[in-house]
Amino acid sequence: MSALTGTGALIRLILRRDRFLLPLWILLLPLLLLIQPSATTELFPTPAQLETYAYTLRTPALVALYGPVFDSNLGALSVTRAGFTPVILALVSLLTVIRHTRTEEEAGRRELLGASVVGRHANLAAALVVVFGANLVVGTVVAAGMATQDLAAGGSLAAGLAYASVGCMFATVGAVAAQLTEGAGAARGLALSGLGVAFVLRLGGDVGGDGMSWLSWLSPIGWGQQIRPYADERWWVLVLAAGFVVAFAAAAVALSSRRDVGAGLLPSRPGPAVASPRLNSPLALAFRLHRGMLVAWTAGLAVLGLVLGGVAEGVGDLVADSPELEEIFVRMGGPARLVDAYLAANMGVLALIASGYAIQAGLRMRTEETTLRAEPVLAAAVDRVRWATGHLTFALVGPSLAVAAGGLTTGLAHGLATGDLGRELPRVLGGAVAQLPAVWLLAGIAIALFGLFPRFTAASWGALGLFFFIGWLGPVLQLDEWVMNLSPFTHLPDLPGGELQAPPLLWIVGMAITLTIAGLSGFRRRDVGSA
Repeated sequence: MSALTGTGALIRLILRRDRFLLPLWILLLPLLLLIQPSATTELFPTPAQLETYAYTLRTPALVALYGPVFDSNLGALSVTRAGFTPVILALVSLLTVIRHTRTEEEAGRRELLGASVVGRHANLAAALVVVFGANLVVGTVVAAGMATQDLAAGGSLAAGLAYASVGCMFATVGAVAAQLTEGAGAARGLALSGLGVAFVLRLGGDVGGDGMSWLSWLSPIGWGQQIRPYADERWWVLVLAAGFVVAFAAAAVALSSRRDVGAGLLPSRPGPAVASPRLNSPLALAFRLHRGMLVAWTAGLAVLGLVLGGVAEGVGDLVADSPELEEIFVRMGGPARLVDAYLAANMGVLALIASGYAIQAGLRMRTEETTLRAEPVLAAAVDRVRWATGHLTFALVGPSLAVAAGGLTTGLAHGLATGDLGRELPRVLGGAVAQLPAVWLLAGIAIALFGLFPRFTAASWGALGLFFFIGWLGPVLQLDEWVMNLSPFTHLPDLPGGELQAPPLLWIVGMAITLTIAGLSGFRRRDVGSA
């Protein structure tokens, strides 16, 4: 039997399981770039204004966030403005590969499949083929969509290949991480650390001047930008990306050959023979299971907050050398209002990211249930609601701490940059805290699905994707008001700078409480392990 026997059947299985999630990110992520040309043309219709816009994007703060600007034409500026999208694509790609490899092993399903006519590397190959194919579709949508907006065909193709190459490279990073660790959580942590290092290297190379530019060439994210769509494309950089994909895919296969199913190459630390007295309650057990995720998410949002806060001062300086921009922003309320709008928007970004953490923490109960670790605990003198409440605590408190950490560091960086820390820190932190009701609502959706419809818990990620689409693309696409109102983030106050209104917040909190109670009630009544 070949090592790849059964790959086709496993590909079909993955496509069936991800029939809702795959189209979601395949279609949504390209839109973040495809809306840029028309939006940019509306604000900067002349070449002179585009040149001014390019000048503002070259400020160190914005380069740190979006990446370098290689030309002042419409296509190049659109690619730069959507410069964070390849990072999101890389994140989704590596997580998808880990979910269909290491998570399957951790749940015991890989071993069942391996006992049938399925080759040793079929599962890994199927996951990579699906994610590679998804990234190629993303690249095709990007290339075709940009070309239909009267942009150069060569640059459009380069943009599509840049997106696809970054996604494929980090898919193989996820594949390697899945071979090294014994648990899916550790694999995700390892792969996300690699993504974080790549982003920091890209950032350091782009803002560090000529003497530090070599750092960008150590980052796969930097390679995607160095293809330079619409700016004298460097096609040869694709050879580096292809070599990276081949090398890491081969490494994943080689590592897979050297380990047992369910095991990792990195040694796992054995636990104590006797459990600590500190684990004598469901809440303590939940803390033990969630602490790594809590620290990682909180630290990640705190670092992101530092970057966003540092960029804010540069946003306020956008109008310094441009009478055209000054006129536009005066109509919006002036440069100070622009900075507040920027900070408020990024508090929404922090909340959206933390919502992913809330869903992940809430669905940890489903993971414990499907891996048969919940049943022995519930067979003892542990009430179902007490057990679920332990995990629920971290689904609500954990994201709250992460959002607060992001708001705190954003306000700290912005306050230090403006020299008015005492004023800016509480304003920005308050804006972050005001986003929490929407985060709790998404946690409530995850809990409700877990308790009432456990088979459809993945729909909670679909809800997050829908709210992301409405919040980011709804204003640009001019969606109807009733569509915009579907997202709880639409009803949150724009703080700092906006007006705080309590009724919408109370309604959202009430909905979150109702969904949570419904989920706990459903869990009390259904069978453990039921689909």
